[in-house]
Amino acid sequence: MDFATIIGLIGGAAMIVMSVMTSGGSLGGIIDIPSVFMTVGGSYFAMFIAAPLKKALGLFKIMGRAFKVPDFGEKNIVINMQALSEKARREGILALEDGLDDLDDPFMKTGLRLVVDGTDGNIIRAIMENEMNQCEARHMEWISTINVWAGFAPGFGMMGTVVGLIGMLRNLEDKSALGPNMAVALITTLYGSMMANWLISPFSTKLLAHNAREMRAKEMVIEGVLAIQAGENPRIMAQKLLTYLDPATRKAIEADVLKD
Repeated sequence: MDFATIIGLIGGAAMIVMSVMTSGGSLGGIIDIPSVFMTVGGSYFAMFIAAPLKKALGLFKIMGRAFKVPDFGEKNIVINMQALSEKARREGILALEDGLDDLDDPFMKTGLRLVVDGTDGNIIRAIMENEMNQCEARHMEWISTINVWAGFAPGFGMMGTVVGLIGMLRNLEDKSALGPNMAVALITTLYGSMMANWLISPFSTKLLAHNAREMRAKEMVIEGVLAIQAGENPRIMAQKLLTYLDPATRKAIEADVLKD
């Protein structure tokens, strides 16, 4: 569970409530059901026009990944790659075939299968990089869809404000209702801004960070596979892969993977 996401949602809500209360307002003053229909419902159903049905329906499942801390196994990649490299140096490349089915990483398994089959290094890199790029492209399609929703929300907020102003202007004879009606009209603008800047865009930003980590892990796998294919010294390969890790993780395993 990614507690940072939960803290952000709860903390953001708390700050909004405190802002309203300390400014002399009340929570009831910023709650308006028609505004919810306009901003939340309107902007979401606009997604069915802008995106394929599968993406519009699957949006919440993808956004839910922001509540999880993904583990792309960067540390295990270094350890496993070094072990496989040492095995290949001792017993030959073909010896790697025995343990391929035990690997949990399909991407690593694909690369090592190509190595065992005697595929040229340039071809291995091309195949693996293309698979990595296609994976990232799929991620970016979802992230772009989330960003599209974030862009629609403020627009529907403005539409709700205009609708409210139209209703207000049609009843100008009631002077006492002008202030309250104006406040209700502006609530949809508030809702649209809250959706875009607090509830939607931050999710896409976090998913972008997840994507970056996953692509970095795949780059590590590619480097390791090509090092094994080239018969590179396992220690040198491990040093290359360690450069991808953050200082804390690197320090935790550096002594083991670089031991003599």
